[in-house]
Amino acid sequence: MKNGVEKASVSVIIPCYCCDETIERAIISIINQTMLPAEIILIDDASPDEGRTMGKLNELKERFSDVTVIKIIALEKNYGPGTARNIGWDQASGKYIAFLDADDSWHPRKIEIQFSWMEAHPEVILSGHLYSLTPGFSATEFSGDFPAWQVKPKVILKSNCFPTPTVMLKRVIIHRFSHKKRYSEDYLLWLQLILDERVTAWRLELPLTFLHKTPFGEGGLSQNLWQMEKGELNTYQRIYSAGLISSKTFIGLIFFSLAKYIGRLFICVLQKQRGSPSGE
Repeated sequence: MKNGVEKASVSVIIPCYCCDETIERAIISIINQTMLPAEIILIDDASPDEGRTMGKLNELKERFSDVTVIKIIALEKNYGPGTARNIGWDQASGKYIAFLDADDSWHPRKIEIQFSWMEAHPEVILSGHLYSLTPGFSATEFSGDFPAWQVKPKVILKSNCFPTPTVMLKRVIIHRFSHKKRYSEDYLLWLQLILDERVTAWRLELPLTFLHKTPFGEGGLSQNLWQMEKGELNTYQRIYSAGLISSKTFIGLIFFSLAKYIGRLFICVLQKQRGSPSGE
């Protein structure tokens, strides 16, 4: 332990793709945790940037090697974030897996709060929490009890209430992200776990992740709204084909999803006309 900072049995997994300009911010938010992870696993998803991403990952590994273990995995082919996370997951040693994206960051007490909460609630297999889009959120102090609620099937079917950078789950889970699925792969996994495996999943009502871009319509995979929508429709098709929902529920979800898509498209158009980034 460096400077007496306690470590948690958590493996942090970050898929990396042409992220040499943002990954340092993400890593520093982990290094500044009040409870450090056992390891950070960085997966370069065959970034076509003439080695800039790999160079940055190696630089960060060398700089913070005395703080925690940093592993780097370089993929020869680009598979997308879901498969990259799976590869890191298979190499992880922690009791828990925590996901972070290369362009997001964490509140300094993220691991301390979420890990301690899950240790106190061993029946919970997966937990998530709120996120913030407000700069300076890391200065927020939390004390005492905070609200938390179990996410039931009816709730998760209507909306993905677990953004990936907020999720911490037990490593021993058998299910993985769908191979090569690039949109809504996280939502599919959460649905499979809650509907098929009947795992207990909870959300903590604390904003412990900062998204440096809005959830849709601004940068990264979320920039292509129609691809995101097709990904969600494909997710519903898969859980229907697996017999996890009825045909009536499936049809209702398709119409509900398309209505959300139209709403998001309208918001993005309005925000573009006003010259500001879109948001929910």
